[in-house]
Formats: sequence, structure tokens, C-alpha cells
Amino acid sequence: MSRTTATVAASLPDHWEELVTTALLGTDRRTPPGVAPGPQAPSALLDAAAAATVRRRAGLRPARPAERLRPAPEDPRPALPPAAARRLASLLADRPGASGGGRRGTAPDLMELLPQWLQAANARGYAAPPQALPALLDAARGRTDLRPAALRFAGPRALWLARLNPDWRFALRAAPGGGPSAPDPRDPQDIRRLWHEGLFAERVTLLTALRSRDAAAARALLEETCATERAEDRLMFLDSLRAGLGPDDEDFLERALTDRSRNVRATAAELLSALPASALAARMAVRAAACVAVDRRRDVPAIVVEAPHECDAAMERDGVVAKAPTGRGERSWWLGQLVEAAPLGTWPARLGGRTPQEIVALPVGDGWQGELHAAWCRAAVRQRDAEWSRALLGEPSAPEAGGPGAVSLAERARLLAALGPGERAAWVAGFIETHGLSEAFQLLGVCAVPWAPPLGRAVVDALNIARDAGSYPWSFSGVMGLAERCLDPSEASRLDALLAVPDEPEDAAPGAGGYWSEAFQRLVTTLRLRGAMLAELASEEPAP
Repeated sequence: MSRTTATVAASLPDHWEELVTTALLGTDRRTPPGVAPGPQAPSALLDAAAAATVRRRAGLRPARPAERLRPAPEDPRPALPPAAARRLASLLADRPGASGGGRRGTAPDLMELLPQWLQAANARGYAAPPQALPALLDAARGRTDLRPAALRFAGPRALWLARLNPDWRFALRAAPGGGPSAPDPRDPQDIRRLWHEGLFAERVTLLTALRSRDAAAARALLEETCATERAEDRLMFLDSLRAGLGPDDEDFLERALTDRSRNVRATAAELLSALPASALAARMAVRAAACVAVDRRRDVPAIVVEAPHECDAAMERDGVVAKAPTGRGERSWWLGQLVEAAPLGTWPARLGGRTPQEIVALPVGDGWQGELHAAWCRAAVRQRDAEWSRALLGEPSAPEAGGPGAVSLAERARLLAALGPGERAAWVAGFIETHGLSEAFQLLGVCAVPWAPPLGRAVVDALNIARDAGSYPWSFSGVMGLAERCLDPSEASRLDALLAVPDEPEDAAPGAGGYWSEAFQRLVTTLRLRGAMLAELASEEPAP
């Protein structure tokens, strides 16, 4: 800057807006104050702007410092054994391939083992290593099925991190107490404040958590505001009553039968029908019993059905949907809803004191058997009645593969869920021994993990039969994937004989032998890895 220009710039007033306007118009149309038009005007303008900039910066007041970040909360749980911590790091480092094709090769799919690892770590009460938390939250962000176990394992530090990184905000919604205004569970006023003032997601989380701890308090909260909630919100809140559903909920649910929303009324009716001693269940029992009886005039007793001829207002109030779906007859539609909602205890007294097995074995006249048995299936699932589920499933070796009432594999799977783990595994094992694996995938999915020995042996034997027959191997990839995650690790030694490439029959699928060999090698490797994982978590080795 020349001495003359510096003198001019120093004499200019610090009018920033005026300098900006002059720059926009150009010095040939307007010059800064105290500067004569001419070739020096542009330089004088820039010098004045530079000096004004320095003065503006020097005159800024410092901003208030941000609040110091609070330290992460302590996690009092014991640290992982070192070997288990290394295993967790390797599981989190594995990422599924980008291609959408089937997985080949003999290497285990580590990400598919992460849910089991988390379940075992949570069962032993370990704390997550701090350095693993970012990768753990990233994994849970990409897979919603991981979130409950991952957030439980991550503990309070996951919420601390989620408040700092928007990518992990799902943890604040998914974990109890994750919201920014999480209430003190011991303070009723704090709970009511969040219920009345919180966001919808916060209120759902609050109601669900409170329901598991104090069912009556959760119901009381819902009763306070139910009349003013939106219909879709009422439906979501009402659905939370499934957890801990009991006789004390009946009065509230009876009032919900008159709700303005049809979906809310239907949900209330469904919940009431799951309470066999409720007034709605009694009303449905009377209606259903009027439609079903035993005809004793025949040589062989048989069930006769007289479906309802109308759906009156009282039936609609109790949750019966009057309009049948396309392709369904109205009378059969109404009958199914009545039988489904009636307590299963209605039928032995109504049908001659017979047991559920004897009732299911009775012939049903006029083609009503499928509709009646399907409704009993839905009732057994809703009421979680093991005796009726057992009767409707029938023997697993039956030619119809599941008994007269099990109208689909999905229905059989739901019926199986009402049985104990051992009985469930034994039934599915018998099903596989008779019918093979082609229809067993859904049934295997409801069996407890690890599979009981009889079920594990039935699956391995069926896979071996398919292998020796040269069956199309890719159709068994789903069952193979389940076996990797669900077979007991102790089964690995029994599979060594299946690792060689088998001789392929002439009609075998091309390459089938190589695929089966790879699949069994992967299965054995995965089972041994799962065994090592469990041993590492059970280790007495102290953490560093």
C-alpha cells in the first residue's frame, strides 16, 4: 500500500455498508468519501475495505463458550474377557458382500453370528468395550433386528454417544430412557409430564417400558388422555396392552369397544377375546355355541354347523367385521370370527364332554370342516392353548402333514409356538423325518436355539439324504443358513464324514457335489466357531 493510499484509507470512516455499495456500483460511478475520481479510486476502496475488515474483526466480542461436554457415564458391568473382546472386533469388522447372490465358499458369515454373540454376552452381563461402541452402533443402525440386543450390550454409553452423533439417534428412540427428557422412573409427576408433553415416539417408549414394570400405572396414563388422542395413536397405545394383559384391563377395553375408530374397536375386541373370563368372551361363546352342535342321530356322531344369517349391531360392537373380503361368503366369514373369539373351553361342554383331540377327530357336515378348524386354529394361537394346538397339529407323520386344522405352514408354525420347546422340537423332527426339509423352513424358525438333539439329527440326516440323492442344492441354502446358526455346536464332529465331495448321480444338478461339500465345510467351520465364541465368553481369564 502506497503512503498516499494509506493516508486516504486511514482517513475513511468505517462505514462497511457504504463500502459494499460502492464496490457493487463501481468506482467509475461512485467513489468512497474523501477520494477523488480517477485511477487511484479502486485501490483506495480496497484499502479502505481491508482496514475496515481488520477493525470489524478486532471489535468482535468473543462468543460464549459452549457448555463443557459431560463425561460418559460409567458402566458398572464386568469387562469382556480379552479373547471375547477380540472376537467381537472381528465380528463387527465383517461386512456382507455387495452382491445379492447366494453366499459361496467355506468361510462363516460373521455378521450372522453377531446376534448370537450379543445374546450370550448379555446373558452373562458383560459391558461393551468402549472402543467397540461406534462399530456396534453402526451395525445396529443398519440392522433393526440387532438393535435391542446391541443397545442392551452397549449400555448407558450408547445413549451418551447417540446424543452426539445424528446417525445414532435411533438409539434414543429405541432404548428405554433414551429420550432427551427421559423421566425418573420413581417420580410419578415426571412420568406424567413426559406423557402429556413428550413426542409420540417418547410416549410410546414410556408406555411400553411402564407397562412391563407397572401394568396398572400404564393403563391409568392411557385412560387420562385416550379420548383426546388421534385414532392412529390410540391404536398404537392400545396395542401396548398386549404385554401383561390381564383381567384388570377388561373395563378399559370394554369402553374401547365403542371407540370412533374401527381399528381401535377391532383391537380391543381381539384383546378381550384373549381373556377367556371376559364378558366379551362369554358373549362370543353364546353366539358360537348356537352355531355348532353334535348330531347324534347318525351312526357316527358328527358336528353340524349353522352359520349366522346376519351380523347385528351387537356383534359389530364386539368386533365382528360385517363386510366379508372378496371371495368369502358372508355367513362363513361371520362364523369364523365368532368361533375364533370364543373361549376354547366352550367346546368340550358343548360337544358332549369330548376332549380337544376327540372334537377335532369328529367329521363336520356340509363342507364346514375347513372353516371351523381354521377358526379353532386361530383361537388356539390367540389363547396360547397347548392342548388345542396339539390336537389341531395332529401327528407329524400324518399324510396331510399337520392335522386337519392346520391349513398352512404358517398356521402350523403359530400353533407350535404354544407348545414347550422340547415338544416343539420333537414334533418338527418327526415332520422332517416323514416329509423332508422342503416344507420345514417356517417350522424350524419357531424352534428354540440351539436345536434339541433329536431335531438337529433330523435336519442333518435330511440334508445328507438330499446330498446323496443329488438334489438341486441351492434349494436347501435357507435351511443350511438356519443350521449354521441353530445347530448345537457339539454336532460338528458328526459332520466330518460329509465334507468330501460326493459321487454325483447321473440326474444330479451340475456342480451339486461341489456345492454340498462347500456347504457342509462351511457348516462345520461355523459350528466350531460358535463353540469357540461361547467358550471365550465363559472364560475366567481376567480383563486387562
